[in-house]
Amino acid sequence: MLFDHDLTPTQLRNLEAALPCRVLDRTQLILDIFARHARTREGQLQVELAQLEYMLPRLTGKGKAMSQLGGGIGTRGPGETKLETDRRQIQRRIDHLKEGLDSVRRVRKQQRQRRESVPVPTVALVGYTNAGKSTLFNLLTGAQVLQSSRMFATLDPKLRAIELPSRRRVLLSDTVGFIRNLPHTLVTSFRATLEEVAQAEVLLHVRDAASTYGEEQKTQVEKVLGELECLGKPRIEVLNKIDLLGAQERERLQAPGRVEASGEIAVSARTGEGLEALLKAIDQALHSDPVIDADLRVPQHEGAVLAAIEAGMIVHSREYEGNLVRLVVSGPASLVGRLRKYRQRGE
Repeated sequence: MLFDHDLTPTQLRNLEAALPCRVLDRTQLILDIFARHARTREGQLQVELAQLEYMLPRLTGKGKAMSQLGGGIGTRGPGETKLETDRRQIQRRIDHLKEGLDSVRRVRKQQRQRRESVPVPTVALVGYTNAGKSTLFNLLTGAQVLQSSRMFATLDPKLRAIELPSRRRVLLSDTVGFIRNLPHTLVTSFRATLEEVAQAEVLLHVRDAASTYGEEQKTQVEKVLGELECLGKPRIEVLNKIDLLGAQERERLQAPGRVEASGEIAVSARTGEGLEALLKAIDQALHSDPVIDADLRVPQHEGAVLAAIEAGMIVHSREYEGNLVRLVVSGPASLVGRLRKYRQRGE
């Protein structure tokens, strides 16, 4: 039997004693689903930690093997001894898992520090479970991340580089889906994973445009973002799955000027519709490593420099002046800065 809310240890024990079936509450069901989808070592550690933290206060009186047996005042029966032993074993395992996740957090911090030495901003996909984040991630990056209609198909963050219309490169992160009344133990256990959200410069809040519970789901996602102290970050609302809507509703969502008025961008991760508008919106939302204009004069024999300009900047015009190539370009400030010796004097 399934209950759509959390049960106290006493409620769970009494129901199991009264009913001839297994009793599951909301948190147990979510943890079971997470356990099925954990593939990496990190994901397995996080799920096991959440399961044990949920289980620990519910050990009392669980089954005949743990029933309180024996003596009078001052004595301890074998059942109580076993219960205490189990508690100690679980607590030791919880401490071990936390140490492992602290190690994961340190490794992630080192990886972020290395990334931060090269100015490549991160954009994180967030949203309610089954909103189509992984499908959109695959569309934007060309990756082959598992995309599924099952809940919580993504438990581990994935990072891939994408190129924006300005030729800037950013890292796109796919994250675990949120859900109504997400158990606090999960938010705590998955903090190492959700740190990618906290470190991102821009959040893409992917929403299911075809869902009848869209506003409720949006509220729940914002609640979790509030727990992560990320509500103040620049956020782009991405209305996904517009291919499932009727023609009139799609026209309304894609009406000219609607993006500027509402900040919402309608896309279909399945067909690619709206992708160009989304990339432009990401470009506009990024403030680190801004795009600047420059007038460059590069010797023609500097092939590597010319190739870097072609690969990382938008070339507006090109003229040849003797052995020099004059280029009017726009590109990331970091790249333009590395080419300062080729810039026109006075710029």
